[in-house]
Amino acid sequence: MKKIKHLLILTLILFTFIGVAQEKKQFDFKDAIYFNPKLLPKRISNLQWIEKTSTYSFIENNELMKASATDDTAPKSILSLSSLNTLLSSFDLKLEGFPNIHWESNTEFTFQKNDQLFKVNYQTKKASLLNVWPNLAKNTEIEPHTKKVAYTIENNLYIADNQNQIQLTDDPENVINGQTVYRSEFGITGGIFWSPKGNYLAYYHKDERMVGDYPLVDITRPEATLKNIKYPMAGSTNEAVTLAVYDIINKKTIYLQTDIDIAKSLIETDSVQASGSLQAAVKDTDRYLTNITWSPDEKQIYIQVLNRDQNHMKLNKYDALTGDFLLTLFEETADTWVEPENPLLFLENRKDQFVFFSERDGWQHLYIYTTKGQFVRQLTKGEWTVTSILGFDKSGNNLIIEGTKESPIENHIYNLNLNNGKLKKLTGVHGRHNGTLSPSGDYFFDSYSNTETARVYSIIGTKGKQSKELLRDKDPLKEYKIGKTVMGTLKNEANIDLYYRLILPPDFDSTQQYPVFYYLYGGPHAQLVTDSWLGGANIFMHLMAERGYIVFTLDNRGTPNRGFAFENVIHRKLGQNEEEDQMVGVKYLQSLPYVDSKRMGIQGWSYGGFMTLSILADHPGIFKAGVAGGPVTDWKFYEIMYGERYMDTPEQNPEGYKQNSLLEKAGNIKDRVLIIQGDIDNTVVWQNSLRFLQSAIDAGVQVDYFVYPQQEHNMRGLDRAHLLEKIYRYMEDFVKK
Repeated sequence: MKKIKHLLILTLILFTFIGVAQEKKQFDFKDAIYFNPKLLPKRISNLQWIEKTSTYSFIENNELMKASATDDTAPKSILSLSSLNTLLSSFDLKLEGFPNIHWESNTEFTFQKNDQLFKVNYQTKKASLLNVWPNLAKNTEIEPHTKKVAYTIENNLYIADNQNQIQLTDDPENVINGQTVYRSEFGITGGIFWSPKGNYLAYYHKDERMVGDYPLVDITRPEATLKNIKYPMAGSTNEAVTLAVYDIINKKTIYLQTDIDIAKSLIETDSVQASGSLQAAVKDTDRYLTNITWSPDEKQIYIQVLNRDQNHMKLNKYDALTGDFLLTLFEETADTWVEPENPLLFLENRKDQFVFFSERDGWQHLYIYTTKGQFVRQLTKGEWTVTSILGFDKSGNNLIIEGTKESPIENHIYNLNLNNGKLKKLTGVHGRHNGTLSPSGDYFFDSYSNTETARVYSIIGTKGKQSKELLRDKDPLKEYKIGKTVMGTLKNEANIDLYYRLILPPDFDSTQQYPVFYYLYGGPHAQLVTDSWLGGANIFMHLMAERGYIVFTLDNRGTPNRGFAFENVIHRKLGQNEEEDQMVGVKYLQSLPYVDSKRMGIQGWSYGGFMTLSILADHPGIFKAGVAGGPVTDWKFYEIMYGERYMDTPEQNPEGYKQNSLLEKAGNIKDRVLIIQGDIDNTVVWQNSLRFLQSAIDAGVQVDYFVYPQQEHNMRGLDRAHLLEKIYRYMEDFVKK
């Protein structure tokens, strides 16, 4: 009897332990900022092709591993961190982890550590220091052949050459060299452009002295200090940008004559009198210099020059040695906007021809032109978008591209024949695929996810044969309580499909009614609903579902990958069509029996903050509460390049600015609303939310407000965890109850 009693006790303990072990984990707010890296899909560290081979490398457990794409032989270690540190000991350098490397040959690689560039030969076991630059340097660009390094210190540009420092510019404050311009619109990510062989360096030269100052305050010192930034608001004076070219051998700088063709055009159209000076005409021009492209022989530079109204683009060619304007190859115009975002790609087998991205037929497709501006052919067609080019295959006759041909929410990789336009799909499984082409052009890495799988790495041949799978991470969240994700489409009043994502609570009961957490963005260049891991959602959305909310998101008109007509319907009236589409989502939720339509909350950030306040003002009573983060409240307070593309200037479109100004609508707010802002936000400046507060006060409307000290547009670190908890608590206090 005593043995049976002990057995029963042990069995009870065992079942209790198993029950605890099997209990699913719950997310916390640090999880929602990925403070726990185990929640992220697994990745292969520093996966890359080895130069001019079909072999590849990656880093695993601080070992540099090497493998071949052509066989199934297991990867082998070719260099350990400890061995690498031994090679670097003479340089008084000890690495804590294996660095990200770049292959120069089958046996040699380079890596950057702080302000030093090293080369290592893993076979001969030799290391050398190639270059050094000051630790104050920013915007570093390494020339791949010579290993010279261009960099900036404050507003000036320098080159480090074999550890010697060359200063290229010496300009006063607010004249900026070698840095991004136009607030990184038009696909611009930097301001330094090495020529193909490294003999020349082109760079942006930006004069922003005429642009108004915007004050930011540093409160971290005993006495707060002022820091002014240059922030050109819609309708105001823009920064003046030119392109300079430095000749490395002759140590000479020239400036491209980027306004000459515009000035001539003004004279020819009588915009200025023919007798007036050319210089006076140039002074009146206002344009954007985008997508800088060197010719393969380094003799010319191509620039997509866009007018201030952003509806007329000229593809211009300039002499890189003299700066002379040579030719306008062709022009593109639109009633709404033209938005060049991709440089030219010269053909491997025909250096007098290049591939050009354009939305001229309503979808972003590829075209071939000659360097004299002659149209050759359109490469891709149809109601889908080419999203990127990976490069050429081994023959040079085929282009490996990415696009949305299968679905607007997917992204696949294709082989495109340059002669006949024949397209061959290379990736099989549904989802969002991203590729990296091998230098040989025979293979590419395919990294993809979809709604069922977190991440898969594969190697695929450019002729369509898959070589092997490298990693499959099906579900890093299997230990957590995850609700079901439902994805689909809804028809708007124009009979257009709108993609949505709905996340149900983990313990969903269709006989119960649940509150709603409605998350939106709604602006250009952001697609939230995709056939990717979690359907494009994040951990915070699943945290909200886990805590009893139905979480809903919809991509409205104006968002990408649905064609130009879908995108440009927002022109001169931001918010109007977007709201109409979001209300389709609202009506759908109201039709669901398990939705408590009297307990719905809405939240968005940046453009989503603008949308949140707009919906609360235009449709009071639908949402119990909303949280608007970093909202644009009047588009005349936003920067020129983005704002004028979609709204034109306040002088050109006064009615449009008035209709979507939240300052005009503050008195319509009837629901509970919390506005959140970083006090040094340099993207959506503080003036936006402060002016809205004043309008609310003037209208007698109560709003809640929270500021994150010394944070910019996006809260980072533990401040972000605090922010997410703040949003959750607001929903709990004013929506769920």
